[in-house]
Amino acid sequence: MTNNKFEIDMCEGAILPKMLKFSLPLMASGILQLLFNAADIIIVGKFAGDDSLGAVGCTSSLINLITNLFIGLSIGSNVMAARHYGAKQEEQLSNTVHTSMVVAVVGGIILTVIGTLLSGELLTLMGTPEEQLGKATLYLKIYFGGIVATLLYNFGSALLRAIGDTTRPMIFLGISGVVNVILNIIFVVAFKMDVAGVAIATVMSQSLSALLVIGCLMKEKGSIRLQLRKLRVDLKELRQIMIVGLPAGIQGCIFSFSNVIIQSSVNGFGNVVVSGNSAAMNLEGFVYVAMNSFHHSTLSFMSQNYGAGKAERMGKILRWGLICVIVAGFTLGMFEVIFGRTLLGIYTNNEAVIDAGMKRIYYIETLYFTCGMMDVMVGAMRGLGYSFMPMIVSLVGVVGVRLVWIALVFRLPQFHVVETIYVSYPISWIATFLVHVITYFAVRKRVMARIAGSR
Repeated sequence: MTNNKFEIDMCEGAILPKMLKFSLPLMASGILQLLFNAADIIIVGKFAGDDSLGAVGCTSSLINLITNLFIGLSIGSNVMAARHYGAKQEEQLSNTVHTSMVVAVVGGIILTVIGTLLSGELLTLMGTPEEQLGKATLYLKIYFGGIVATLLYNFGSALLRAIGDTTRPMIFLGISGVVNVILNIIFVVAFKMDVAGVAIATVMSQSLSALLVIGCLMKEKGSIRLQLRKLRVDLKELRQIMIVGLPAGIQGCIFSFSNVIIQSSVNGFGNVVVSGNSAAMNLEGFVYVAMNSFHHSTLSFMSQNYGAGKAERMGKILRWGLICVIVAGFTLGMFEVIFGRTLLGIYTNNEAVIDAGMKRIYYIETLYFTCGMMDVMVGAMRGLGYSFMPMIVSLVGVVGVRLVWIALVFRLPQFHVVETIYVSYPISWIATFLVHVITYFAVRKRVMARIAGSR
């Protein structure tokens, strides 16, 4: 093993300072990633109109649906790499690195085919407004044409997170983010390319971030180093990656499927509500990535300490993860509630669209921190190698509650308003978090016994 200034030893010393050192760059990376989309939506909304704004915004749930299976596999790569790193298993760590990058390339090719062939049909099934359908389809086809780069960046940064390095991925995203904004201005404002220009700028900037993270891995020393001549699939490591990552990916896909159904329900309220919902979702994303950084820090810290057999640190890791996510989620959520109209005004000048966006913000942001608490519990269990159980709990608690709510409550004439859709979110988060707490203690008991038995 080799250490450099970007790595974090998660198995020794005070947990909170190291968790913040890990989480803050990851939070900044997530915000920069969202700025890609924000730049897309702001520029297209200001210079191409509200229909183009809605066309780009309404694709997010479908993109997540199609890509989340492989994004989940990158979580499996993160968990296994962190476990091998904590246990100082150099050969297994190297095998995980090279298997992961092969999975990223193969997965990207598969998603390119699916995304480019089925974009129009899937958007039609979602009930995308006719005025936005053509532009949304064009955006998706171009976006999926460059999806290999997106997966390479996600898998590469997941491997770097496993050794505690969240700083360099943040720097890479910062560079590509500046490029994205410049290209958006050139393609949309100067060349009047509308959503096609936004999509091309996104693909080019994501390709740059992928090249930077790959170059970083190739220059590393020790077992985390990526060497092209070693690129092959190690079946044992692939199996372990899939045991953790496949349930996470399936959960993400089904989550996204429920969001597609919800987006379809929102689409029924017309262009103004769709555009307001899209802008509010984009703002909501900034709070989510801040909270999600503590999900990833809890997952990585748990994985390294599990690999090192440090059972006594696990409870402290979970407590600090929950405290941090509550503070971040509540503070940022209330900020968006208070300043929501001003923030939505960045995306559009249409007061009706701003009013529609504020409805979503009021109902979701106030209790958004409970979503973060739910995710931290999932991260803790996945870090301990248990991915199937939290998947089942999350699917029943989140997806099940939302779909039943839409099918039963929303269909009633007196509740057939967009606010009824938004209420389903906090109800599902709180219920699922409570069940995750119960299952975590059952999992923790088994893990403690396993670690004690191996000593």
